[in-house]
Amino acid sequence: MLPLDTVFQQIAAVLLVAAVIGAVGRLLRQPLIISFIAVGIVAGPLVLDIVRETEEIELLAQIGISLLLFIVGLKLDVRLIRTLGPVALATGLGQVAFTSGVGFLLTLAMGFDPVTSLYIAIALTFSSTIIIVKLLSDKGETEQLHGRIAIGFLIVQDIVVILVMIGLSAFGGARGEEADLLVELGLVAVRGVLFVTAIVGLMRWAMPPLLHWLARTPELLVLFSIAWAVALAVAGDLLGFSEEVGAFLAGLSLAATPYREALAARLTTLRDFLLLFFFVDLGARMTFGDAASQLAPAAVLSAFVLIGNPIIVMVIMGVMRYRKRVGFLAGLTVAQISEFSLIFAALGLGLGHITEETLGLITTVGIITIGVSTYMILNSHWLFERLEPLLDIFERDGAADPDLDDGPPAPDVVVMGLGRYGGEIASALADAGREVLGVDFDPAALDQLRERGLRVAYGDVEDPDLPGVLPLERAAWVVSSVRALDANLALLQAFDHHGFAGRVAVSADRDHDAELLREHGAALVLMPLRDAAAAAVERIGSGD
Repeated sequence: MLPLDTVFQQIAAVLLVAAVIGAVGRLLRQPLIISFIAVGIVAGPLVLDIVRETEEIELLAQIGISLLLFIVGLKLDVRLIRTLGPVALATGLGQVAFTSGVGFLLTLAMGFDPVTSLYIAIALTFSSTIIIVKLLSDKGETEQLHGRIAIGFLIVQDIVVILVMIGLSAFGGARGEEADLLVELGLVAVRGVLFVTAIVGLMRWAMPPLLHWLARTPELLVLFSIAWAVALAVAGDLLGFSEEVGAFLAGLSLAATPYREALAARLTTLRDFLLLFFFVDLGARMTFGDAASQLAPAAVLSAFVLIGNPIIVMVIMGVMRYRKRVGFLAGLTVAQISEFSLIFAALGLGLGHITEETLGLITTVGIITIGVSTYMILNSHWLFERLEPLLDIFERDGAADPDLDDGPPAPDVVVMGLGRYGGEIASALADAGREVLGVDFDPAALDQLRERGLRVAYGDVEDPDLPGVLPLERAAWVVSSVRALDANLALLQAFDHHGFAGRVAVSADRDHDAELLREHGAALVLMPLRDAAAAAVERIGSGD
């Protein structure tokens, strides 16, 4: 036992352990969620027994969960479901129905009671949108057909899990033998309608001008979004829902604004940091007895998720006449359970519906399936080549993958910084027939370019996570009109970190800065002041 007496010392030790285990996970190409759970196990009573002041850890965990649900709501694009048509709904709802139904019967056969079996079965149905989108993005497959279908049915799953949480919150609110569950459900429904109506009213009349003003200072916009997420989480809890539902609705209320992608990018690092404490708290609850007694059922349930979930997706997509390749690649994305499953199980534990042994079982299944499925997705094309002869049963005669690409074309030039210089560059490129996307954090500059018919997006050139949310699949050039050296050096590093395959042009005022930018990977350095001076001299000379 380490001599750590204060909360500060314990959190410092947890962060150090997290850094070491995270580095190991990085070498093994595992998502952070696996490393975070491992941190909880190592920092808990099983190994180092670091975590003792649990109230502070739980508080940070609650804020992290609220941010997670806020970002999920923020990125929930219901239009994608409409674009993909019936395939997202059919595969999403079909997989949920199959996994929950068969999983319930399977857990009953393994000797669990009905309530525990129901919780386990529901937990097995949810796949991690965050992990899958990250893996598909790293492979450059988010815009491919199987990637778009996968994101579509993952969104359907997200909607289902929120509805389940709302129902669970209502059920948990009906306490005592004399409580009338139907009355409680009715009251929750009325409060829910009023809650949503109030949010819609605020977003229609009060929020647009406020967000427009706040967006001039990106840091203030981020601070407001965090306050909004936490405030609605508290409101959701006070109204008899859960904090998770309130936070999700907060994100959903901002999903239609032009600031959604920039906010999601800015909040991702903070979310990951705070979620560490949720998984620390979760891992610290596990004991040797829990893990040892649940290894056999965990192995059976993990095999069911890893094999059964992809198969049902392939069956549904085969019936809908998609080719076996698309069905296989999309099916692999549901071969794991998600962080929502763990949050859902933790909520059930808090309500007294399940035991810590059940929570440990679901967590163990999560560790196994997330770890294994990560390698399956990263090597999906290699797996398909080996298994292709066995997959013919999932492809019907006349199968043909439809073309679902009806969105705006991906830009081939991204111009960052839309002041007078950057705005003129963007307009000139558009006039020359290039597909241009303009990026700036000034709403007024965005409005001016939008009025000229250009496609624009809100974002800060100094945000290191911005390249991860920009549509860069076809971009040959990224052009920065910002002349700040530090900002352009950070920009070059960010695009290199995200594996951008195109070229980056930046701007500078001094020769020394230009040389330094070239050394850090700039393909072209623009010199606005020198170019303007040269043009002026040329015009003056031609007028003599």
